[in-house]
Amino acid sequence: MPTRLTLISHASTSAQRLSAFPADEPIEESALTKLAAINWQSPRAQHILTAPELRTQQTAEALNLTATPTNELRDIAYGIWQGRTLNDLYAEDPAPIAQWLSDPNSTPHNGESIAHLITRVTNWLATLPPETPDTHSHTIAITHPAVIRAAILHTLNAPPQSFWRIDIAPLTLTDLRHNGRTWTLRSTALPLSPSYQEP
Repeated sequence: MPTRLTLISHASTSAQRLSAFPADEPIEESALTKLAAINWQSPRAQHILTAPELRTQQTAEALNLTATPTNELRDIAYGIWQGRTLNDLYAEDPAPIAQWLSDPNSTPHNGESIAHLITRVTNWLATLPPETPDTHSHTIAITHPAVIRAAILHTLNAPPQSFWRIDIAPLTLTDLRHNGRTWTLRSTALPLSPSYQEP
C-alpha cells in the first residue's frame, strides 16, 4: 500500500470570516459547536500532527485527536499584514496586495512568499515515513489552507501561480498518496462528516 497523508484544514476563525490576515487566534465558538455535531471518526493513523498555532491544536482536540505540533506545518508568515483585513490594506494601497497575489516570489508584507511556502511544504513531504512491507504509514495533519494548497501544487507539479485557484474551506479533508516515487492526489476539500470512509 502507498504512504497516506490526510490533511485537515482547521475550523473557522474570525480572521477567515473577516478576510483578515490571522494572528495566533482561537477558533470561533460556532466552529466548536459544528465540530461536536460532526462526530467525525478518525481513520487509523500512525502519526497525528498539527501546526503549532492555537487554531490547529484546538481543532485537533475537538476532533479527539492527540497530535504533535510540527513547525513545518505552520501557516504562511504574513509579516506586517498580520491582524489586518484585506479590504483595509487594499484601500490603503492596492499595489502591494496586487503584487503579492500575482507574484509568488514577492514579499511586500516582509513575511513569507508563496514560493517559499511551497518549498517548505515540499521539503516536509519528503520527510514523511515511507510504507514498508511490514509497516503501514498513514499521517493525519491538521493545518492551514495555505499549507494544503502548497501540498496540492507540489503533488500536481502545478505552477505557483495556481496557488489562489485552489479553494480549501474550514474542516475539509485532502487525501494524498505516495507510491515510493511520486505523490498523487486522491481527493481534496471533502467536508468532514461521520460517514466519511477512507478512499
